[in-house]
Amino acid sequence: MHLASEVTSLWQASEDFLQQHNMAPPFWAFAWPGAEALAAHIGQWPDLVRGRRVLDFAAGSGLAAIACARAGAADVSAAELDPLACTAIRLNAAANGVSLEILEGDIVGQDCRWDVVLCGDIFYDAAMVRHVLPWLRDCAAGALVLAADPGRAYAPREGVKEIARMVVPTSLALEDRESRDVVLFQILPA
Repeated sequence: MHLASEVTSLWQASEDFLQQHNMAPPFWAFAWPGAEALAAHIGQWPDLVRGRRVLDFAAGSGLAAIACARAGAADVSAAELDPLACTAIRLNAAANGVSLEILEGDIVGQDCRWDVVLCGDIFYDAAMVRHVLPWLRDCAAGALVLAADPGRAYAPREGVKEIARMVVPTSLALEDRESRDVVLFQILPA
């Protein structure tokens, strides 16, 4: 995977450039605990995605999408708002010898054409959760929607079913601790 190895220096080096060009920080440059947990879960339970159409929503570096492709998913899409993240996903997919469809932009509100929807570490912002959670619940009417959350403030507590827990090692600079307890849960339909 093409990821940043040094959190602080990347942020400092890119902060001025990003502000000048009205760009988001490079969140995609790191393997966040939610994506790592999803990838590990798929590695342990490949039948969840084998032969199925899968969406990695807010895919970041594409880690979970790549895990699904390697596990035998029939079709894998990775959705991301950030064009730089989309480039990173393409590079990471090529480095891992897998093919992914990259969906650049906000896909919330589109009809769910996937059998499985994965969301890693997306519940960190109230406005984002208000935007995406109703759509994810709509998707759950016809698809398995799995989320992995490392204790973010806005993770839903109701309308979900816990399926697993795991401890994911993290960087002190990224998470201000050496590991995160990640809960994997199914988002239930409205």
